[in-house]
This record gives sequence, C-alpha cells and structure tokens, in this order.
Amino acid sequence: MEQLEKDTFYMRRCLQLAANGLQNAKPNPMVGAVIVAPDGRIIGEGYHVRCGEGHAEVNAFASVRPEDEALLAEATMYVSLEPCAHYGRTPPCADLIIRKGVRRVVVGCIDQFAKVQGRGIKKLTDAGIDVTVGVMERECMELNERFFTYNEGRRPYVLVKWCQTDRGCIDNDGKPTMLSTPFTRMLSHKLRAEYDAILVGRVTAERDRPRLNVRHWSGPAPMRIVIDRNRPFDPSADFSRPVVPQVLKYLYDKGVQSLIVEGGAKTIQSFFDYPFSWDEIRVETSMRNDILFGTNAPELPENARFVRSEKYGDNEIRWYKNALIEHIGYNPESYAVKP
Repeated sequence: MEQLEKDTFYMRRCLQLAANGLQNAKPNPMVGAVIVAPDGRIIGEGYHVRCGEGHAEVNAFASVRPEDEALLAEATMYVSLEPCAHYGRTPPCADLIIRKGVRRVVVGCIDQFAKVQGRGIKKLTDAGIDVTVGVMERECMELNERFFTYNEGRRPYVLVKWCQTDRGCIDNDGKPTMLSTPFTRMLSHKLRAEYDAILVGRVTAERDRPRLNVRHWSGPAPMRIVIDRNRPFDPSADFSRPVVPQVLKYLYDKGVQSLIVEGGAKTIQSFFDYPFSWDEIRVETSMRNDILFGTNAPELPENARFVRSEKYGDNEIRWYKNALIEHIGYNPESYAVKP
C-alpha cells in the first residue's frame, strides 16, 4: 500500500471518530485523531467529545496502552484538523504531541480559526516532526463547515429546506398539508437536533402553527426564530431595512453556528435574494397525486449546485450546495452578508 493510500485510510477513520462529536463538541469543531504504530496497528484513537473537555489528540494519547507507549517514538499521528497551538479551556495540543515525541503527524486541513491558522503546524515542524498536510482536505473541511462559516464568514451556516409536490406546490390549494412521510419527517427532526436554530415567517407560524421541535427524534430542540414585525426576534430589529442581514448578525452575536430556514416561499426567497446568505438546500418532493393546485414552491437559485439525491419510498430528497461559496481557501470578505 502506497503512503498516500495509507494516509487516506487512517484519515478516513479520523473523520468517522470526529463525527461522534456532532451534538456536544460545538461551539468547537469536530476533530478525530488516530495513532498508528510502524506495523500499521492503531494503538490509540479519540475524538473531541465535549466542549471544555479533552481534545481529540488528548483522548487519543490517553487511550494508548502502557505496553504500547514505547512505540510512540516511531508512530504516526493522524488528526482531521490542525492541532491547536494556543491556551483556551485546555492546553495546546501541539505541545502535547511534541512532548509525546511521535515521529510524524498527518493533518487533514489547516484550522482557519485566527488563534490557530498554521501555528500548530509550525510548532510541530519547528520541533523536528515530519508533518504532512492536506490528506482528505475537502472532506475534513466539509465536516466543520458550520464552524468555519461562523468564524470566518461571521454568520451561522444556513440550510434552506422545504417539501413540495411533484407539481411544485408546497400546500394544497393554499391550505397546509403533510407532504412528508413518517420516515422523512423523522429525518427532518433529526436535522433539527443537529442545528442550533430554526426560522419561519409570520404567515407560516400563524397558519401552520409549527412546533419546530424534535419530537420525532432524540436531541435538543433548536432555538425558534419567527420573522414577525409585530413580535420582533430582536428588540433592536429595524423592519424598514432588509431583515436577513439583521437575523444573521443577531444569531452570530448569540453564538448560533447553524440555522435551518423552513419558512414559506416568501421567507425562503428573502434568503435567496442574498446570494451569500445560505449554504445548503434540501428539497423533498412528494409523489402524492391528489394535490393539483397550491402555492408555488421556491425556485432554486442559479448558484445552487446539485450534490446528491435520496429516495425514501415515494418521496425523494435532493441536496444542493451554494456554488458561490468555496470552503477551502476562500476569503470570508468575499461573501459577507451586508444590508
């Protein structure tokens, strides 16, 4: 097995581990780490379980058995995100790696967070450790899109979603109707548990009376935001100005890293009017043939890039990404959302 193939194999394991921190690692990024002996055996692994507790590297070293400690001097550590180099709630992981004396470190991607941003890698190389950067870089960046968008773009990561009929209607002749299946409804609630906030417009809130919770899944309910000038989400909101930039700034200031927009066509379009105010789209299409007329579903913006589709019974879910936003090496100023 060639070196790149080996590095990819172990980095994939890092990503598997990192994903376990989805619920509790935030506001920190999800990170996984694996320690590999010269014979290819994994002698330690870990992930960042919870904000304020040990990072992935700390947990990986802690899992190494006493009889394997002697192997560290010739071992390779794989980590999906650049080790931190600053003191936060925990000491710098780069210093720990240096003390443990591993021979080589393979990093999935550089941490663009201002307090890290290459400093961890520099510390390692200055200590004489062989460092490889960029193995499965795109996958490692995508795992923490919400973290990077929040810290670089200074706004929450935004998922826009709706359900429609195959004729492109989001209701039945203007009346609310259930288009999701029990299974896809469960998937929708799973998404809510993974996001920090959820937003709808006034009409949707009054007509549908959505609870916007996670009753069909296990996890925390997202913060509820309703765009209503009579009951403003923020006492300082000015509805004489565009609302979307105000909402995003309000949520950023609140430390909210991710947002689901589930409103009607008008609310969704208000986000599409700002090409850099959304990151992902999820469209569920129902094949119910008893709905002939209704409110037109939103039109996909020109910058929506199709990513994948999933079939669940008669319903299909299609995912899109914002083609204007590149999460590897982008300049945050290029997509700042301004009034």
